[in-house]
Amino acid sequence: MSELIPLADARRELIRGRLREGRPVKAAELAAEFAVSEDTVRRDLRDLARAGECRRVYGGALPLSPAGGNLTERRREAPGRKRLIAEAVIPLIPPGSTVFIDAGSTNVQVASLAWRFQPRTVITNAPSIAAVLSENGVDEIVVIGGRLDPATGSCLGSRTLREVEGLAPDVVILGGCGIAADAGVTVFSSEEAEIKRTVAATSRAVIVTSTREKLGTAAPFAIMAASRVSALVVEADAEPREVERFSRLGVAVTRAAPATFEDQ
Repeated sequence: MSELIPLADARRELIRGRLREGRPVKAAELAAEFAVSEDTVRRDLRDLARAGECRRVYGGALPLSPAGGNLTERRREAPGRKRLIAEAVIPLIPPGSTVFIDAGSTNVQVASLAWRFQPRTVITNAPSIAAVLSENGVDEIVVIGGRLDPATGSCLGSRTLREVEGLAPDVVILGGCGIAADAGVTVFSSEEAEIKRTVAATSRAVIVTSTREKLGTAAPFAIMAASRVSALVVEADAEPREVERFSRLGVAVTRAAPATFEDQ
C-alpha cells in the first residue's frame, strides 16, 4: 500500500494542477484519494497558500483569482461577455433608485446602460465610471474623491472612506477579484476591500457580477460573505456546482444570455 502513496512533492504537484485548472479542492477528498491523513493534506494546503498558490477556506482551498492588470487592460478583455452580464443586471435595479456603481470593467458596461434603469442618482468612486455615466443620459452623478489607484481605477484612501461612510444607497453594483460561495467576495488590496466593505454594509441590496474566470476563486482580502449578497449575475456557462452553492445560501442567481462567437 505504501508504494501507492505519492511523495509529498508529487502530491502537492497534483493539487497544484487542479488549482491551476480553477478547481476547488477539499481536504477530506484529497486525503481519501492519496491515502493520507487530513492533517497531512491540510499541511500541503497551508504550504501552497503560504507560497501564494491558493486561498485556504474551511475544509479545503480555492484557486487564486486570475484577475490582474489595470482597468484599461481589463476593459479590453471579453467586452462582449461583460456586456451580456451588464444586460442581465439592468432588470434587477428598481427605477428611481440611488445606485452605487463600484469600479470594474464589467461595471463600466453597466454604467453604459444606466439610462435603462432610470436612476435617481448614481454614485461612484471610479472616474471612468463617472465619465461613461455622463455620456449615457444620467443626470445626477456623485463622484467620491480620494487618491486614484491606477490598478483598480478607483479612488481609495482615508478621504474616500470618510465619504462612503456617509452613504446609504438603495443598490450597490459590487465588483470583486474572486467570487466563491466558501470565501465570499474578495480582492487583492486591503485598502480596496475596506472601501467596498463599507459601501456594501450601508446599501439595502448588493448585486455582484462575475465572469466565469472569477467564479469559484478567491483573493486575499475579504469584502463580504457570500450569504450577504442579494443577487449574483453570472455568465450562461458559469460552473453549475458553484452557482448551486450560492443558491443554497439564499442568493438570487441570474444567468446572462449565452455568448456568441463574436462575444468571446
